Amino acid sequence: MNNIVNRMQGTTPKFFKILRNIGVTLAAVSAAVFTSPVNLPTIVTDIAGYLAVAGSVMGAVSQTAVLNEDE
Repeated sequence: MNNIVNRMQGTTPKFFKILRNIGVTLAAVSAAVFTSPVNLPTIVTDIAGYLAVAGSVMGAVSQTAVLNEDE
């Protein structure tokens, strides 16, 4: 568990920072779709659910990538 905490607090490479930001954006868009006051078709809410999962996973995995400066 300590290794995971250290990886989360370590320096993240630039590419994974970009991926993390894309993941957060996907999750935010899906949250906006879910909270919209308009009745949307089922396919739109299904896609928003998939975007929420994909964005969350993308953000979590990207945050655990660590820049290894020893190499």
